[in-house]
Amino acid sequence: MFIPHSFAVALLMMITSAVCWGSWANTYKGVKNYRFELFYWDYAIGIFLISLILGHTMGITSHDASSLVNNIHGAATGDVLLAMLGGAIFNLANLLLVAAIDMAGLAVAFPVSIGIALVVGVITSYVQQPKGNAALLAAGVVCAVIAVILDGKAYGSLASAGRAVSRRSIIVCIVSGVLMGLWAPFMTRAMPHQVNGNVLGTLGPYAAAIFLTLGALLSCFVWNIYFMKHPLVGEPVGFSGFFSAPASGHLLGLLGGFIWGTGMVFNLVAANFTGVAISYAIGQSAPMVAALWGVLAWKEFAGAGTKAKTYLFLMFVFYCLAILLVARSNG
Repeated sequence: MFIPHSFAVALLMMITSAVCWGSWANTYKGVKNYRFELFYWDYAIGIFLISLILGHTMGITSHDASSLVNNIHGAATGDVLLAMLGGAIFNLANLLLVAAIDMAGLAVAFPVSIGIALVVGVITSYVQQPKGNAALLAAGVVCAVIAVILDGKAYGSLASAGRAVSRRSIIVCIVSGVLMGLWAPFMTRAMPHQVNGNVLGTLGPYAAAIFLTLGALLSCFVWNIYFMKHPLVGEPVGFSGFFSAPASGHLLGLLGGFIWGTGMVFNLVAANFTGVAISYAIGQSAPMVAALWGVLAWKEFAGAGTKAKTYLFLMFVFYCLAILLVARSNG
């Protein structure tokens, strides 16, 4: 089983995770006439498949051919259920995030939602697994909060430029962010960690990713079917649209899942070295990546005034500070 043995390798995996998490939504932006509720079935299948693929490649080495299988067979039932519950919570949060992208765009939805998730996830994970410099970690969280506020103000500034601004989209982002920050503590408890000198948690990173993505996929039969019947944007949609969708839509959905799932596996593997709080925090710098895609590739702030662009620039500065502080907290 491949795991990092230096902070440099772990940091590289966490940065890769952030790039993947900030880039997967481009696959949804690239589809035409394919509702996100239908796209999401392909995406959910994709994240589960890639966790299986990486688990049976990176998770199995020539020195221990059955490491992943042994871990799954030896895992406590409670830890498996925790990972799957974390996946179900993530899935609801992510569905709301995609709806917010539909309403407000990548450059707004990602920084607001994931910035809030960073704060919630880092604090709750650190309480469970206090690893790293608490002061630096706290300073990084504060910078992330400031970045979220600045991005919200940049979005609000679009109104003065005659662009449509949806308050509902910001509410959806906030709810998504709170939920998105709550899956990490479940993974902290499911993976090995120390409590009063005792090692608890039985899932290795590859097994944890498989059960998390399985929980996400299964929960689609609750969350996604609900949103198909009661959509946040547009009219209700049925499964007929899924089967009549073009092959390109399905392929983009699977690709989006592969990209996000790769980031998840890398993040959990890096957490084996740094602890979940630090790995999660650096991975959640994904909003910078998403915002760059939104601004540069999708022109979401084209024609915006100087005020909006200034807020965006400051948002990037504070997110960079957040990443540096969290990375330094590892010592």
